[in-house]
Amino acid sequence: MPIQIVMDRSGDRRHPFNSDDAQELAKAEQRFYELTNAGFTPAVRTGPGQISQLRSFDPTAEETVFFPRLVGG
Repeated sequence: MPIQIVMDRSGDRRHPFNSDDAQELAKAEQRFYELTNAGFTPAVRTGPGQISQLRSFDPTAEETVFFPRLVGG
């Protein structure tokens, strides 16, 4: 089952979804674009110790991790 993992200050939130369910898939796609519009960077694992940044929603990705924007200060 695919999962979206959102990293934040409190740790992470996990959002599994069924890619065969149209409603869950639509909700996952909406979450993807809401997070990227809020400044999160989405990435998928491409191999052992390797990741690749996503530019658009990929419903076939087993695990998408969203990293927050770095804030300096």
